[in-house]
Amino acid sequence: MSNYTTAQPGLCTKVGNMKLVFIGPPGIGKGTCAKALSQKYGIPHISTGDIFREEIAKGTELGLKVKQYVEKGLLVPDEIVIEVVKKVLQSPMCSKGFILDGFPRTLRQAEELEKIAKIDVAFLFNASVDVIIERVSGRLVCPKCGAIYNIKWRPPKKPGICDVCGTPLIRRKDDEPEVVRERYRIYEQTFAPIIEYYRRKGILVEVDAARDSSLIVADIERILAEKGLITKAL
Repeated sequence: MSNYTTAQPGLCTKVGNMKLVFIGPPGIGKGTCAKALSQKYGIPHISTGDIFREEIAKGTELGLKVKQYVEKGLLVPDEIVIEVVKKVLQSPMCSKGFILDGFPRTLRQAEELEKIAKIDVAFLFNASVDVIIERVSGRLVCPKCGAIYNIKWRPPKKPGICDVCGTPLIRRKDDEPEVVRERYRIYEQTFAPIIEYYRRKGILVEVDAARDSSLIVADIERILAEKGLITKAL
């Protein structure tokens, strides 16, 4: 994987070995921003949720372990999650950095992550639960390639069909308004120690996630440039 990617004609972007964590409630848009940055800068977007869904769909040993917790609406135990993340982060694909989305979910996971890799910035995505409910109520997801659409803001070119791979789109059960509200409540309770952990380390940066994803990505890029993690030269 090269350190250089062409962001747009005439502009060369140098990418440092940046290790990022995205924190925020479900449906706030972390995944959309992570995918955009991953594609632009050539560093992997690591979503534990996507990893687990893929393993469940494949019926692997890990998938069967995870499924029993997911079906009950329970968090997957730290031991399993840490093992999976450690394996991924120590693989060659993450040699130039990564964006972690959905991990850490507990203080123990945050502490164990620090033993695996030194995080440069933890971005905290903030928005009200009403904004999130409005956003996810129209969300559609491709079960094959993971592309995300929204009926209102980013509809697929052909209704119900993924632009990327042509697979019929689905609406996740956890995108239902009542489920989103409950998950937001749980998020506020469980993530408070993690947010404080990164705040004390001096690497927490809050972003207004109630805006269009392009504006959020631009803010993140500006912060990364200020920290010397990306540099742009005409």
